[in-house]
Amino acid sequence: MSAPELYDLRVEPVLPVRWADHAPADDRPEAVGMQELFLRAHEISALAVPLPPALSALYRILYALTARITGLDRSNDWHEDRFTILDAGCFNSEDISAYFEDPDRAERFRLYDPQYPFLQDPRLAAECDKPAGVNKLVTTRPSGSNHAWFEHTADARPERVGSAEAFLHLLVWRYYGPSGRCSARTVRGLKEANSTAGPLRTALSYHPVGETLFETLLAGLAEPDVARQYGPGDDLCPWERPDLPDPLSIKGTVTGPLSGLTARTQHAVLLVPDASGASVGDAFITWAYRERIPREDDYLIWQVSQAGNPYARYADSQRALWRDLDALLLSEPPGLQISRPRVFRTAVDVSENLRVQALGIHQEGQAKDTQLVSSSTPPVLGLVQERDVERARLVGQLRVHGEQAGARLLRATKLAWASFSNARKAGDCAWSAQAAARYWPAAEAEFWKRLEERHFDGSARAFRAIAEQVYDHVTETAAGSMRGARARESARIELYGGRRKQRTAQ
Repeated sequence: MSAPELYDLRVEPVLPVRWADHAPADDRPEAVGMQELFLRAHEISALAVPLPPALSALYRILYALTARITGLDRSNDWHEDRFTILDAGCFNSEDISAYFEDPDRAERFRLYDPQYPFLQDPRLAAECDKPAGVNKLVTTRPSGSNHAWFEHTADARPERVGSAEAFLHLLVWRYYGPSGRCSARTVRGLKEANSTAGPLRTALSYHPVGETLFETLLAGLAEPDVARQYGPGDDLCPWERPDLPDPLSIKGTVTGPLSGLTARTQHAVLLVPDASGASVGDAFITWAYRERIPREDDYLIWQVSQAGNPYARYADSQRALWRDLDALLLSEPPGLQISRPRVFRTAVDVSENLRVQALGIHQEGQAKDTQLVSSSTPPVLGLVQERDVERARLVGQLRVHGEQAGARLLRATKLAWASFSNARKAGDCAWSAQAAARYWPAAEAEFWKRLEERHFDGSARAFRAIAEQVYDHVTETAAGSMRGARARESARIELYGGRRKQRTAQ
């Protein structure tokens, strides 16, 4: 098989990028291979991957490669060594070449290698009853009897997908694949046709972003556990393993931070290229392991359910990123029982001008996907509590006041509608939907304005004033009748916290 047919990810232009202003004007390709990405990371302002979950997954692959190339995975003084790399202003070209051109590893970056295709399992061609189809591979296409999401295609006339795009959808399947039915796979006499949800399914992933990709990758490295040291063969990424994993056991799959970034998957995929190797015409997609790999991640906000179980904050297309900001800046944000992503404890050491990028899919645990989620903040990580504990606390207070006014507004509109319409109970209604659509964008603008001006006094009154204006507008149609006016004014008190409960006499 010739080199183009193997599609070497080290050199093929698989990663779309945006160039910094100081990059040479006559040398700015739209996409680069992995090796050039690291060689020119200081000239790249950002990755230009259009699919948010693919970018989230790609970050994790690149973080692992960054740790390997720089030697930070085996550093005895991690903080000082990272500062030294940062001061150099770019990744060392000799270290990059040494990693990617290692004879034992070079072939492992081929997307269509017959023995070790990158992040794929070549055994699926023999172990699966049949392929899943290219429409199943492309996560934005409908397949089977599913509804169209972003594009209209038919299984009877599947359109091939380019290798670079197929690579991104491969990443999405490994990290965000759904639970439930999949292609049947038989391993050592065991035949199963169902899989567990991917490790990032339903979750929103948060990443520090610098002025260049060089800063972004260094800031995105979470501080390793100093209590445990890993030898050269103790913590391997999938492309570094000497053999393929055992699908019937997760033992040895995730053994440290780098394998945790790259090997924590529940889905196995095998791309089937066309004769030229330029595109994919089919794919096998099935379960990777019968056991569930523990869900741990340094880029998620972890919350605690009422039952005491930790779970990652969901990706919600209707929830703006400012409502999560104090959960990224503070280890214990007010009114919340959460754990912030570990990466934010040390990210600010790279730069105080870091932004936050949130990525994911608003989706259910199984097949339903609602909306892609991607948002970013201005440079805010200089306000992290390790740098400015008082201002970080004030940011948390600002968020609380915005949330409180919004919650009171929604309750007021629900109660007003229930009273006006003689509903049995106050629930979601036309008024509450209109109120949410108007309040949250206005509250977001108020939040960022006050944060930019460092103006925290009077924020509770400011958010309440927005809620009052929205309430008056939404309920205005009812004010013309006695019954509507009574319902409107009776529920208005909820904007101010509701009626106080009277204590019963002892």
